[in-house]
Amino acid sequence: MVAQGAPAPSTALISPLRSAGRSDEVVQRIREAIHLGLVVDGEQLPTEAEFATQLGVSPMTLREALAVLREQGLVETRRGRTGGTFVRRPASPPRAPLEARLRATTVTELRDLADEQLAVSGTSARLAAERASAASLRRLLNLVEQLSRADGLGARIRADSRFHIEVAIASQSERLTRHEVDLQAGTAGLLWLAHGDGTPVDKVVEEHHAIATAIAEEDGDRARVLAERHVQGNLRRMIELHLRLTEHESDEVADGG
Repeated sequence: MVAQGAPAPSTALISPLRSAGRSDEVVQRIREAIHLGLVVDGEQLPTEAEFATQLGVSPMTLREALAVLREQGLVETRRGRTGGTFVRRPASPPRAPLEARLRATTVTELRDLADEQLAVSGTSARLAAERASAASLRRLLNLVEQLSRADGLGARIRADSRFHIEVAIASQSERLTRHEVDLQAGTAGLLWLAHGDGTPVDKVVEEHHAIATAIAEEDGDRARVLAERHVQGNLRRMIELHLRLTEHESDEVADGG
């Protein structure tokens, strides 16, 4: 675990795969990390040997994944003494794959994700109120401000997800942080499709600010309740958008479109 007061190295937040992963699973993990802003545009990735060890895959599997990411324009490899593999993050993730993934995720699966998010985010917020360093509190408030200024889907996804990850980091629990990173990778893009479909950014900023304030005031019970209420609202919005998307898809099929 990275010591409190210093930000974690970017790639250290990319969780290892739970089993011996295929290259397509590695592609998805790194792609999500790029879109979430866990690694920044222009950042150099670790060497293939180091990165493969971190992700728990073979160097060959990682090499295959990086080749796909290069084709997708998300990384580039430079030769020479100052060479290496560098991140090339687009301004926003493409919407069509996110919409397809939300359509394919059932309401039961969304609720299951939210159940896990309730446990992780609520506990992280409660523990952060007990353990957060001054540096963590500054980062939380800065991320609230970043979200208020964020322009576009990509910037909002990054500021939102990083806020929740920072709450977990402030809890000083490595396991909670890993779980939060995984959850954000799976849900942040879907969530902001739903937010962009009618939820004012100011509402999300207000909820983040309330959570950060409760943590700063060392009120663990209030921080937990606010974090859980935030997750429940997010679940409701994702389910509503899922139902609209699937209904629209059904209408197109019925019309022969």
